[in-house]
Amino acid sequence: MLELYIANKNYSSWSLRPWILMRELGIPFVEKLVAFTGTDQANAFRHFSPTGKVPCLIDGETVVWDSLAITEYLAERAPAVWPSDVTARTWARCAVAEMHSGFQALRECCTMNCGLRIRLASPSPALAKDLTRLNALWQEGLTRFGGPYLVGPAFTAVDAFFAPVAFRVQTYGLDMAPPARSYVDHMLALPAMRDWYASALSETWRDEEHEQMARNAGTWLNDFRAVGQ
Repeated sequence: MLELYIANKNYSSWSLRPWILMRELGIPFVEKLVAFTGTDQANAFRHFSPTGKVPCLIDGETVVWDSLAITEYLAERAPAVWPSDVTARTWARCAVAEMHSGFQALRECCTMNCGLRIRLASPSPALAKDLTRLNALWQEGLTRFGGPYLVGPAFTAVDAFFAPVAFRVQTYGLDMAPPARSYVDHMLALPAMRDWYASALSETWRDEEHEQMARNAGTWLNDFRAVGQ
């Protein structure tokens, strides 16, 4: 049985990507959640991940680290990870690569914290540029392939890679064009996304580094999480 090591669901955007992909495609796995531990987190994760980071997939003697590598490993046993049409598959791979290596301002300004609602202090030009690109990218995929997912009627890896962005839109009330907003609503309504969100809200431990990033982002309007330790 595949084992997927992840960190706190409230914070870990990278963990969400393979988790939601496997859940949506019905790939069986055992979830192994190891909480963030601040400055010592690399050592806490080192016993299962060679990089000291999450996510990490264990398949017997095979260790697969990095969310994109995990995605490609899963695609070898589950063809539905990528769309079957070559045009859609190529577009999806490009969009995944762009998300994997880009949107840096979005990551820095809007750290993932599922349980909070935050009014951004001062959205930067770099964040505005990222959001403009995100809206354009999503609209292209939805228009070109017919939706409701980014490359057509089925959930694929490209949706998994943008799943954390849906939570960021919710947390920060990010301004999205109507097609992108509809896509976010569709993603947030998925049973697996709702399960992740419910688990995130129930977590009671806090990681100070992630909490400080959220405080730096702006004014906390609501905190829907269980009472922390």
